[in-house]
Amino acid sequence: MTLRLHDTSARQIRDFVPLTAGCVSIYLCGATVQAAPHIGHIRSGLNFDIMRRWFTYRGYDVTFIRNVTDIDDKIIAKAAEQGRPWWSIGYENERAFNEGYDVLGCLPPTYEPRATGHVPEMIEMMRGLIERGHAYESDGNVYFDVRSLPGYLKLSNQELDDLRQPSGEGETGKRDQRDFAMWKAAKPGEPSWETPWGRGRPGWHLECSAMAHKYLGSAFDIHGGGIDLVFPHHENEIAQAEAYGDTFANYWVHNGWVTMSGEKMSKSLGNSVLVSEMVKHWRPIVLRYYLGTPHYRSMIEYSEEALREAESAFARIEGFVQRVTEQAGDTVPPAAEVPAAFAEAMDEDLGVPQALAIVHTTVRQGNSALAADDKDAAVARLAEVRAMLGVLGLDPLDAHWAGEDSRGEDLHGVVDTLVRLVLDQRQGARARKDWAAADAIRDQLTRSGLVIEDSPAGPRWTLGAR
Repeated sequence: MTLRLHDTSARQIRDFVPLTAGCVSIYLCGATVQAAPHIGHIRSGLNFDIMRRWFTYRGYDVTFIRNVTDIDDKIIAKAAEQGRPWWSIGYENERAFNEGYDVLGCLPPTYEPRATGHVPEMIEMMRGLIERGHAYESDGNVYFDVRSLPGYLKLSNQELDDLRQPSGEGETGKRDQRDFAMWKAAKPGEPSWETPWGRGRPGWHLECSAMAHKYLGSAFDIHGGGIDLVFPHHENEIAQAEAYGDTFANYWVHNGWVTMSGEKMSKSLGNSVLVSEMVKHWRPIVLRYYLGTPHYRSMIEYSEEALREAESAFARIEGFVQRVTEQAGDTVPPAAEVPAAFAEAMDEDLGVPQALAIVHTTVRQGNSALAADDKDAAVARLAEVRAMLGVLGLDPLDAHWAGEDSRGEDLHGVVDTLVRLVLDQRQGARARKDWAAADAIRDQLTRSGLVIEDSPAGPRWTLGAR
């Protein structure tokens, strides 16, 4: 089956045809590092991590670029508020973002360029745009002339006459208020770089056009990002790149938000949930399940109840994997292909919810095989389940998740220690054949929301539905 993707520019799902056979080039707008990431930020990286994994499974050679915006108005404002160098703010939060991506199992990008490392490429692009009549300098600022490019606003489907272009402080000398800044003239005390038009710093949009050109060439397959970036950011990227002579992106893919009370999760609204705090209370693999299993274009309404449901659902999968692994012993299941229905779902615009339903169906089949003492069938289902979970980045036996406890699962580790102490008491009662005491301990744990299983390797606990 042909892999298909929803293309924002076409407003429909299109067959995916790569520019180069067997290869996929992806540019994802990454972090603006003025603060530590909340789960809404990381969702985008996670969604495109699943896309990348699926392309790789399908046999493509994937080049994945995810940029870092390490200079902008917000970073400069934060530095002034905190009395710190701007680069200190950026580097601290860049590390926080990378820790967030890593703790949730996102593969590292092929390249992760920073805006401040590509000023020469930006200067070259501005020079070309000025020569072609698409840009102009005024008061040390460089602006893009939006009226010079036919087709401007084709991504967001707006009318130029109705446009209200966001503008920043100090953007003086515009010929038209709808023109946008590619380069901002230096202000006292702010970071700046030398250009033919005076010292200044990059505008937000220019960096991505320049870096995509450098790392992926004049044309590439997929440009991704959050739906909130369609305008002005992605629209203005297209304008700069096409006016420069690039074909730019062949497909535009946008993910939905994580919302709270119906609003986009945002630091400015004070409703963000930091990844660093979330992983203290929830296993990272459960948080990945929660953020990664809804369809990438859907909105996720954050709630603890939804997280608990995700925890219970993943526990059913993980419990099956553990049970079969214990019973299989040294029997290593052969590498398996994903079931055809799973592949069909993923090929149709990365239909993870439909694909996940196949995972749960296969788990139920495997549990039935275990109940019937059909070890071979159970092992075969385990191989299929692990193949599917590998695509989703959720295989609990993967080496990445093997060290979860050492990556911040403090709360889970404490609970595990306490439950083990109680289970040891229960084992002692069983050894004494004090069945009443053993059953009482088990009943108390069950009332606490734990599921206790007696396995050949000893008692095991999991969280039940709460």
